[in-house]
Amino acid sequence: MQLNFYKYQGTGNDFILVDNRQHSITLTPEQINFLCDRRFGIGADGLMLLELEPGFDFKMVYFNSDGNQSSMCGNGGRCITAFASQLGLITDKCHFLAIDGPHEATLLQDGLVSLKMADVKEVEINTDHYYLNTGSPHYVKAVSDIKNFDVVNEGKKIRYSERFKAEGTNVNFIERTDEGIFVRTYERGVEDETFSCGTGVTAAALVAGMEGMLTTKNHCLVKTLGGNLEVKFEKVLDRNFYNIWLQGPAEFVFKGTIELKE
Repeated sequence: MQLNFYKYQGTGNDFILVDNRQHSITLTPEQINFLCDRRFGIGADGLMLLELEPGFDFKMVYFNSDGNQSSMCGNGGRCITAFASQLGLITDKCHFLAIDGPHEATLLQDGLVSLKMADVKEVEINTDHYYLNTGSPHYVKAVSDIKNFDVVNEGKKIRYSERFKAEGTNVNFIERTDEGIFVRTYERGVEDETFSCGTGVTAAALVAGMEGMLTTKNHCLVKTLGGNLEVKFEKVLDRNFYNIWLQGPAEFVFKGTIELKE
């Protein structure tokens, strides 16, 4: 089977995009894993199908690089919005459906996309970390000297701990900077550090707001290994956040055709 695909990236978090508006493409976990493999396939952190959905501009179906369908991906949400624009489905705004519910997105100048994230109505506060769901589950912990921090090994310990080993969790390590925060993420499904994680950046920004790390109220500038993002939000009490927007680049890289074994 020949598969036509597009490659996009958002702050180094890269994705394979497939136009499945005809609902004619079904991929197995093994095929998705092959496509995302950086040595034998195209190479990506995940794969998305763009499908039609009544009442929406499109539907986003997201798979991790291990081939399994996953929860919401913030950088992926911005990239699929840019993809929908490239296909001529939308102009400057869209309303799409993802696994965690409806989302809005706006295409801005200079290749930036602003994506509305799911409301967060509860944050678990622990002695040395926070735990919350921003469309995907996230463990957030403040550390020192984040540039030299062993994200993979420390993240893996938490992701495969007794509490999380069955369902998994994303693990984010954060450090305050002069302008905002620096975030590094160990991502489940990829089982490695990614250059950026949109839902993780969102979770980290909300935690930074709770911790008093922000210089501007309800607005967080975030540095990741792959680039810079912004998170804006409104807060009711300490653990209830709404009107959350994740803003950053969503860039087309290349397109092509690949032969897939049936």
